[in-house]
Amino acid sequence: MKFSIVGIFKRSITIEIENEKPYNLDVPYTVLVNGEAVKTSKLNVTTVNGLLPGTEYEIAVEQDGVTEKTVFTTLEETFLLDVRAYGAVGDGKTNDTAKLQAAITTCPAGGTVHFTKGIYYSGPLFLKSDITLWFDKNAVILGDTDRSHYPVLPGMVKAEDDFDKEFSMASWEGNPLDSFASLITGIGVKNVDIIGEGLIDGNAPNSDWWVDVRTKRTAWRPRTIFLNNCSNIRIQQLSIQNSPSWTVHPYYSDDIKFIDMDVYNPDNSPNTDGFDAESCKNLEIIGTRISVGDDCIALKSGKIYMGTTHYKRSENIVIRNCRLARGHGAVTVGSEVAGGVADVHIEKCLFSGTDRGLRVKTRRGRGVRSIIDNIFIDNVDMEEVKMPFTVNMFYFCDPDGHTSYVQDQELKPVDDKTPSIGSLYIRNIRCTGINAVLGCVYALPEMPAKLIHLENIKASFLPEIERNAECPIMMDNFYDMKGKSLYLRNVEKLEIKNVDICGSEDEKPDLININDVEIEGLNYA
Repeated sequence: MKFSIVGIFKRSITIEIENEKPYNLDVPYTVLVNGEAVKTSKLNVTTVNGLLPGTEYEIAVEQDGVTEKTVFTTLEETFLLDVRAYGAVGDGKTNDTAKLQAAITTCPAGGTVHFTKGIYYSGPLFLKSDITLWFDKNAVILGDTDRSHYPVLPGMVKAEDDFDKEFSMASWEGNPLDSFASLITGIGVKNVDIIGEGLIDGNAPNSDWWVDVRTKRTAWRPRTIFLNNCSNIRIQQLSIQNSPSWTVHPYYSDDIKFIDMDVYNPDNSPNTDGFDAESCKNLEIIGTRISVGDDCIALKSGKIYMGTTHYKRSENIVIRNCRLARGHGAVTVGSEVAGGVADVHIEKCLFSGTDRGLRVKTRRGRGVRSIIDNIFIDNVDMEEVKMPFTVNMFYFCDPDGHTSYVQDQELKPVDDKTPSIGSLYIRNIRCTGINAVLGCVYALPEMPAKLIHLENIKASFLPEIERNAECPIMMDNFYDMKGKSLYLRNVEKLEIKNVDICGSEDEKPDLININDVEIEGLNYA
């Protein structure tokens, strides 16, 4: 069975099975290291632990008598530091923040900070470059519940010798606003690996992070992991739960990899997105499981100030072999996208029980650089996803979200605050248990979406008695849908090829103001 190497670390390796089935296989395979079986799995992405640094190994994958193998060498390690040697107690009660920070701060380049089994009660910890954090199984960082113990990161700082020079230290929902530091905070660091089977628990249910969430109290809520202006960061196998707000937030960062992770937040927890990549380039989320109280993965690039003054679009993003469950959207683009989002590839994933599958949301006011383009979703299974794909350019967020400027469905002049949507390619999708609508697209009349391409889609709806009417997009003066196939409005070009729809209440798509329509195989049953 063919496989590729996703990442080699000091004490572990992650591999990815090459096959066409999303997320996992029907038949298990065995992983062997130096000829000895070490694990059996059905997952397309799996990790082998227990390796030694700077050591050559042979790894093989065997299934049904067929074996593929390769040789690799783990990364070198200069020093190994045990956090308990710094006085960390790990009893879940003693505040270990200072001891853990001392271990991180003093770790030499190329060294590893080792979190052995224990519950380390801690406030925010700040990363440094060129180190590894290694978590044993049953090693837990448990978040301090007292917000007064959390440093405040200024939203924006200015240079004393050049007042026009500024740096966004923190962010809240697309704006440079004061926010509490996160449990793991990296600012301007590079070459960091965070590995192991440990857990970072934000401990939000036992604090006041989820209480009165729209009121700023000293500063806005922390994330669990915040990476600001970082590069070459890899997080492998870690579990994260109970985040105060967004769980993992890379911000103006490049070359970031999240591999074989687990992220869980309760379904009623506010604003607890799984991953929010904001103005990031070359980012991968591979083999990861996410179940949260908001969007599983959200791709962003700030609101109008950051998108113009500190322009950087999110681009070159890969999401592959992930299981995304129970969020508002499995993969969302927006709505804070003033810098644009481009070249996104969502492949071989399983979406399970989310409200929406692919969710694109923007609005007037995001700006002329707010261009969403080249979004590809390919070979994805969607189970019990109520609305598999939606595009909404009237999203009613922000204080002015319900004003006529944002919500007017009539033609408005194109200006420097008008966003745009380029090409969306939706291919090789299998949807079962649809409730409201297979696809709903409502672009701006003054700025139609350039291309919506639907190809090789098989969609089936819930039985009629199980359906509930729901509004597929968050905008004013739009209607609920139930059992509807396709609704598209204000699109330059629509391409439909080999789309099979079973169980909808209509027998043709609802197409309004579509300039160019090409249909080659659209079947209703």
